Amino acid sequence: MTGLGGVRAVADAVLYEGYLLYPYRATSAKNQLRWQFGVLGPREAAEAGDGEDSRLEMQTLLRGPVPLSIHVRFLQLQRRRTERLEGDSFVDVPELRIDGEQWFAWDEAIEVEQSHLFECPEDTWTLIAGAGEEIEELRSNTSGEVAGRLVRQRWLIEAECSARLEPVGGLHRLTVAINNVTDADDRGTDAALRQSLIGTHMLIEGAGFVSVIDPPEDARAAAETCHQHRSWPVLAGEPGQAKVVLGSPIILYDYPEIAQESAGSLFDATEIDEILTLRVLTMTEQEKADARATDPKAAAIIERCDQMTPEELQRLHGVLRDPFGAGVIDDSYAIFDDDHDPETAGVVILGERIGKGSMVRVNPQRRADAQDLFYANQLARVAAVHRDLDGETHVAVVLVDDPAAELHDWYGRYLYFAPDELEPVAGIFERDLHIPLPTTEPREENLS
Repeated sequence: MTGLGGVRAVADAVLYEGYLLYPYRATSAKNQLRWQFGVLGPREAAEAGDGEDSRLEMQTLLRGPVPLSIHVRFLQLQRRRTERLEGDSFVDVPELRIDGEQWFAWDEAIEVEQSHLFECPEDTWTLIAGAGEEIEELRSNTSGEVAGRLVRQRWLIEAECSARLEPVGGLHRLTVAINNVTDADDRGTDAALRQSLIGTHMLIEGAGFVSVIDPPEDARAAAETCHQHRSWPVLAGEPGQAKVVLGSPIILYDYPEIAQESAGSLFDATEIDEILTLRVLTMTEQEKADARATDPKAAAIIERCDQMTPEELQRLHGVLRDPFGAGVIDDSYAIFDDDHDPETAGVVILGERIGKGSMVRVNPQRRADAQDLFYANQLARVAAVHRDLDGETHVAVVLVDDPAAELHDWYGRYLYFAPDELEPVAGIFERDLHIPLPTTEPREENLS
């Protein structure tokens, strides 16, 4: 998969989505039911109620011809057993402790990837992830003798892949399917999962791909003929390029990317980095130790969160990106925004730029609130000009004649109006209209 650049990072995020969930401990009930995305169960497991559907299929469009490189990627479950040495034999235990170090029995996973060069209108090939077992001896730090071991076991998985190219509407429609044809070794959900493809997705390299979720006009009819089954194609890579398609078990948008502010994967579905990082930092030392004993990837999350600097934590708080650009037109009102700061932004109303400190007369028209009737023809001072994510403008004001105006301004409790509900008032300044608050000086009283 050379030359895919940042696409691999996005594909890895898809691959490990839901791999491990906060609080990242094997003993957490939440982590007893993982592997939620892109699971292809063995043959007839779904019909028996033991596992997921064995098949996925994706259709996308391209203008250019083959060859295409099709990369199929998934996780293969790897069961890690913890065994303690008792006498001359090893005994399965749910948890193993040796000289202060700790390990839990746990289902890990290994990455499987197979690439296939597709050069003809129709092709099929077989994908095999072999069975295997590795043993890691664990020795006492004090005696140096073996005290236990970790046994990692994988089971055979076999899948049939197919690709077909056919003309449609002046374009080519590409159909790629993956089908788990493994005969399960045993019945039950546990047996089905250990012979499932997990997080299954594909990356297809070629040329001239066409978006099927936002097709150009000449491809719209062809895009409507495409059908998806448990896999959704999106354009990937640098925006504007059409060289890579990601077939994902999670519905994405074209050209998905990892947020620059993200310091690393947290695996939790629909994760919010800042919230999960802060929650990790609130874990007790024992809870963190249990997470480290669960999985090396959990240990990496704990270490990364513990070592984050205040500056790195601040980055997780997010960044404001302008989705509209400068000079946005909102119902014919041009917004002038300096560094996205509502206190320096302005809006042109009836040919006059209005911003913080401007005086306006309020003429409510939207009738969103019955109290708007009381604001009609009132003078107000502009406190800020805001723009929401829909591109609409909202002007925050404080009524001049409101006795609590200063208090509202101090708390930031403003009234909000659309630009067409305001009229600039020239030559009037709030200082000329300000009525001082009544004093509370002591007064003399006749006590006789």
